[in-house]
Amino acid sequence: MSNYKEITVNALWKQNPGVVQLLGLCPTLAVTTTAVNGISLGLATALVMAASNGAVSPVRKLVPSEIRVPVFILVIAALVSIIDMSINAFAQPLHKVLGIFIPLIVVNCIVLARVESFAAKNTFVPSVLDGFMMGIGGTLVLGLLGGVREIFGKGTLFSGLDLVFGPAAKQFVLTVVPDYHGFLLAVLPPGAFLGLGMLVALRNWAEVRNSKKTDTPQDNLEPALNH
Repeated sequence: MSNYKEITVNALWKQNPGVVQLLGLCPTLAVTTTAVNGISLGLATALVMAASNGAVSPVRKLVPSEIRVPVFILVIAALVSIIDMSINAFAQPLHKVLGIFIPLIVVNCIVLARVESFAAKNTFVPSVLDGFMMGIGGTLVLGLLGGVREIFGKGTLFSGLDLVFGPAAKQFVLTVVPDYHGFLLAVLPPGAFLGLGMLVALRNWAEVRNSKKTDTPQDNLEPALNH
């Protein structure tokens, strides 16, 4: 497996920040009331992670180890400010909905963790890819959890597209269950815990099933080897 492919597989499946490492749970549980909210914050985090990894990697040997963490946090904070102001400028309604959770990307554990554990030890291109794919892995979890909560809670999917693309995008909102009166638990924080728990269980079930399939041929060879 090539290095780039290994980075991608680790980010999307083996070390997914949302359902394996369980990092950044605060925005995961708070923002995923709709699929659009989850995907939007996930993409913003992915851009910050790619940019921060790309900014730290070239100067990793110039930063003394004693002050590396404060320097990394300053870099991340500057990039988050740029993303925050950009969203406010080009998608102000979405900026009002996401609110404090955009600036809080600075203290998201997964951002500093990837800078510290990967970008500070690797070259530029793999570091950018690692940051971006880790962010995409988290975005998939945020989008999927937001979509499930939105369907069960409101009976729709992709509501809030007009916050990003303007009033004309309302026609693309899908009504999954017509005349649905809503399920309050799915919208509230306990619904987020239950939804995330089901995603974690589903991922673990798929991992165990794949492991059994991989082990099966070896088990079949044992009787032949005993002869």
